[in-house]
Amino acid sequence: MRDRRRRVLDAKIKNIAQLKKICARLKSRGKRIVFTNGCFDILHFGHVKYLEDAGQYGDILVVAVNSDSSVSKIKGPKRPIVNQSDRMRVLAGLESVDYVVLFNALTPLALIRQLRPDVLVKGADWKKEDIAGAAFVREYGGKVITVKLLPNRSTTKLIKRIAKN
Repeated sequence: MRDRRRRVLDAKIKNIAQLKKICARLKSRGKRIVFTNGCFDILHFGHVKYLEDAGQYGDILVVAVNSDSSVSKIKGPKRPIVNQSDRMRVLAGLESVDYVVLFNALTPLALIRQLRPDVLVKGADWKKEDIAGAAFVREYGGKVITVKLLPNRSTTKLIKRIAKN
């Protein structure tokens, strides 16, 4: 049983080349690809709910995860708390997530250009015009959607609370 679970998790984690082929094949079968991205440093219920909500906009949910080096550039030198391999495996363990891919840039624009998702999703804390890849996705008829986030849930706040205690 343990080996089967490991294989299932590993099957969800793909590199960009693999995922590009998978997405093309799925789209040819009429599947709607939903794409989102983030650091997903200490995974909490806000993340889980966000990913469940994002997945409702299509058939396949692809989650792009910032590499350790890109998280450090975005969040500061003390982040991430959890390394990229562990973050990817935790996300792959979620039922709502179909595929996980790592990217090593400040934004996922290059990845979005390669995968051409049908739907690009970010949290409602982002303005649609500020979402990386939004203009590109709209150019070919894709949708850009923001989903409401649960209040008072953030990794940064969680880290501060742990440090305080």
